[in-house]
Parts: sequence; C-alpha cells; structure tokens
Amino acid sequence: MFKWITLSLSFFFSTLVLANSTEVKLEHFAKNYFDLWVATQAPDASKEDIENYLALLTQDIGHQHLPYDSDDIRQPDGKENMRKGMLYYLGGHTEHSATLISITVGYNVVIIKYDTVSKGIHPQTKTEVRFSYDTTEVLEIENGKVSVIRKYSE
Repeated sequence: MFKWITLSLSFFFSTLVLANSTEVKLEHFAKNYFDLWVATQAPDASKEDIENYLALLTQDIGHQHLPYDSDDIRQPDGKENMRKGMLYYLGGHTEHSATLISITVGYNVVIIKYDTVSKGIHPQTKTEVRFSYDTTEVLEIENGKVSVIRKYSE
C-alpha cells in the first residue's frame, strides 16, 4: 500500500513539473511574440521586423480583429494576407508604445493583455490618426506556432 502511494505521488509531482515546464515555455513564447509584434509597430519598423513576427505564425493563420477582420477561419494564404496588410501600414506610426499587462497560459492557448498608444498618418487618407486602447489577444498554439489570433480591443 505504501509503495502504491509513493508511486502515485511520484507520478503526480512529475506531471506537475511537466505542466509547469510547458507553461513556462508558453509564457516565454508569449513574451517573445509580444516583443516581435511591438517591433512591427515602431516608427522605424522594417520588413525584417514583420518577417520576424510572421515566423511565429502558421501558413494558414486565422486572424480575427473586429471590425477589420471579422472571422478567424484559417485560410491557406492566411500568413500572406497578414504580410500584405502589415506591409501596407509599415512605417505609418510616428509614435507607438505598448505596455504588457499580463500573460495567461493554459493547454494550447495564450492570453496576452496590453495597453497601446499610437499616432501616425493613415496610408490611404493621409490624415493623422491617434489610438489608445486596451487589447486582449487570444492565441491558439499548434506545433510551436500561432494558428489562430483573436484580438479584442476597447
């Protein structure tokens, strides 16, 4: 009986260590994701910054960011569509800052909350735009890459 309890406790603690290790890896991934995203928003952002960020995404990434992207369905050209959109706005910010508030991880999901403030010139209208909002991003992770992004902002 004591041997069984010892084995059960041993299994329990080894499972906890595995879960914590996975959570630590996801938290590190989330911090890296956030830092790479912030780099794409900087006034001096480059195509290389965008490619570094896109390297974290699956080819068929699903992306929902209301009201701009209304569904999160994964498409074979999802990453290419994001690249086109990000390149369109590249260099549009004259000011940008983002503050990480929290990261929550569990299973294959990462939740990142942050505040952001930006100012810039809209590439189409050529008018100055200013934004200040709180954002929650929910990322689904598949094989070490982001497969779905859902952005919620106020």
